[in-house]
Amino acid sequence: MKHLMWLLKWILKAAIFFTLFAFALNNQQDATVHFFFGTTWRTPLVLVVLAAFAAGLVAGVLAMVPRWWKHRSAASRAHTTAATAATPSTPPQPPVPPHGI
Repeated sequence: MKHLMWLLKWILKAAIFFTLFAFALNNQQDATVHFFFGTTWRTPLVLVVLAAFAAGLVAGVLAMVPRWWKHRSAASRAHTTAATAATPSTPPQPPVPPHGI
């Protein structure tokens, strides 16, 4: 069963790779991107799409960084609180022998 899942993962990865490869081969014509102040960028269309995808990925990661820091600090505080609660503040006392012995 484990081998079958491994095989299915590799088939899915190969299908995604070949789909993207075919997309890149079909979009080799030049595209012109116009920026501000008359600046232009002429490059194959697939590079424009890749650059837009990478820019979106970076923007998404940067948008998530404050939340990650918040959760990381909350987890650190919880870990510190749990560690201090687990350690006794006073040393354990030896057992008191019963009376009459």
